[in-house]
Amino acid sequence: METKRKRWINWVIFALTVVVVFFVGMLASSITERKAEDAHVFKPTVKISEWEPRNELWGENFPRQFQSYYQTKDTTFRSKYNGNAMIDMLAVDPRMVVLWAGYGFSKDYNQGRGHFYAITDVSNSLRTGGPKDANDGPMPSTCWTCKGPDVPRLMNEIGIAEFYKGKWAGKGSEIVNPIGCADCHDPETMNLRISRPALIEAFERQGKDVKSFSHQEMRSLVCAQCHVEYYFDKEKVEGANYLTLPWDKGFSADSIESYYDEIKFSDWTHGLSKAPMLKAQHPGYEVYMTGIHAERGVSCADCHMPYKTEGGQKFTNHQMQSPLNNIAGSCQVCHREEATTLMKNVYDRQDKIIENRDKLEELLVRAHVEAKQAWEWGAKEEQMKDILQDIRHAQWRWDYTAASHGGSFHAPVEVGRVISTGISTAQEARIKLARLFALLGHNEEIPYPDITTKEKAQKYIGLDMEKLHAEKDAFKQNLLPQWVKDADARQKAMKIERY
Repeated sequence: METKRKRWINWVIFALTVVVVFFVGMLASSITERKAEDAHVFKPTVKISEWEPRNELWGENFPRQFQSYYQTKDTTFRSKYNGNAMIDMLAVDPRMVVLWAGYGFSKDYNQGRGHFYAITDVSNSLRTGGPKDANDGPMPSTCWTCKGPDVPRLMNEIGIAEFYKGKWAGKGSEIVNPIGCADCHDPETMNLRISRPALIEAFERQGKDVKSFSHQEMRSLVCAQCHVEYYFDKEKVEGANYLTLPWDKGFSADSIESYYDEIKFSDWTHGLSKAPMLKAQHPGYEVYMTGIHAERGVSCADCHMPYKTEGGQKFTNHQMQSPLNNIAGSCQVCHREEATTLMKNVYDRQDKIIENRDKLEELLVRAHVEAKQAWEWGAKEEQMKDILQDIRHAQWRWDYTAASHGGSFHAPVEVGRVISTGISTAQEARIKLARLFALLGHNEEIPYPDITTKEKAQKYIGLDMEKLHAEKDAFKQNLLPQWVKDADARQKAMKIERY
């Protein structure tokens, strides 16, 4: 009897031991798991203020994202047509010099490099002139709007309208941090947010609130703050070049053209033809919205900033670049074809679009040159009115497609349509010019200018490039050092609070 009781007690002790060991094991496992989780929990080291412009400071809290962002310094990738290398586009295609005669882009137009170079490239551009002081120079301060996170900081300090006032050089010492974290992120939640008022205002005019958009939509809208068509409204606020998106009638080239025609807006008067011209900025978002990827819910970031995994953590790759430089991480996430096949698909579309776009360029050059000749032969304004409007519309369609940054891939069908209407409109302008020549007593062919190089084209339209380079050199020697000095002093004065 005693033996049975001891066996029962032993079994109870054994069972209790098993239970205790089980729960101790569970506790140990839980502790280990919590420690592992704790290693991945975000622990900020620096307090980020509402409009903190210094990307390096954000990088202390988000090192992986920051390190990938810093890779936008890499300019080695060059695709068949673009990439992130510095490319002199006027040297590649001198016809553009003539198309932009009388406008800053005829002086200098380079393929944009990575976001890291936003401040450097705009400062070095001949388009921004060679100002002697902060009140000199051809460009308004509004031209800084998309160049970095100092812009929303400054808008918050002095006001939106005040930011849009004055000359480009007047705020040069303030805009020193290139495109980065504060342009797209809320410092408290890290949620995507819109920091540029023009986009918010454009949607408000459509009865939409940007706060109502989904996270996936925001992954395109933060790009749309800058990669859009815009113009400077000089009537909204006295003395200001108020940045405005012309979307009130829609996103298409036709809708925007109609909007500009209705308000009688033009960016400049052409130096040869005297046509009231429109300069497309970079309507990447508008063109993207007409393509298959937007239709399928694919955002800009899905292709240009795909997710990556590092050290067991998944995060967005902030090396904003062409998907062709990361086909495995972008295209092949959805498409199972070989990388060489996918790249060929892109180039095939680009080749076909650019073939027709080049034809439109040639027709536009001829139209501008022939219009110039018509004026010299005594044409009257009333005789030229419809012709100049056709030239305006045809070149708008060319520029809308050429400036859209990847448009021939984003929406090849729509881009092809826009170019085809541009070709027919340019031809219509030339037919009208031929009839006018006959009316003026001339029937001879107007020779096509020798614009086989950028230098020849610039000389043809009357640019003094030696003077322009001298002015830019003077700016770099005089005003630029003061900008750097002022910026350094302000950076040192800004507080850094640590947790």
